[in-house]
Amino acid sequence: MENKNFTTTIEVAKSPQEVFNYIADVTSWWSKDFEGGSKQLNDEFIIHHPGQHYSRQKLVEVTPNKKITWLVTDSTLYWLQKDKHEWTNTKMIFDISTTGNKTILHFTHEGLIPGKECYAMCEKGWSIIIKDWLFHLITYGAQSPEMVKAAEIRNQMLTEEDQSK
Repeated sequence: MENKNFTTTIEVAKSPQEVFNYIADVTSWWSKDFEGGSKQLNDEFIIHHPGQHYSRQKLVEVTPNKKITWLVTDSTLYWLQKDKHEWTNTKMIFDISTTGNKTILHFTHEGLIPGKECYAMCEKGWSIIIKDWLFHLITYGAQSPEMVKAAEIRNQMLTEEDQSK
């Protein structure tokens, strides 16, 4: 079994500072179900989709316009069967570099490797989140319509679940 962390890369016609600032604005590209801070070293934030996903991240490395690293200090992926806490002690790493007049964002989820129960679903999820939602935000300065649609579907599901209780 290959022990390779999940990675994905996008290239945008924006400055490293713009890319860095957009990454720090987590609610604009990952989730509105957010609590805490995501801009400075040692900030902590929670992403919580009730019944689906809970994770607490701490910013453990922040190098302006170059790198942001989050350590997942606690997690519950409710849909997993074996280890619902697979993300705990993994890292999300955002490396920013330039080539010509473009900025490269290389994302790594360190610890998300083939063989983990979450890998197939999380690989798809991160690919959408980084290559669509974050790319769209950086490129156009607005949230991806797909992100907005996903949030609406999630909220509708929660409303229906609450009404059935």
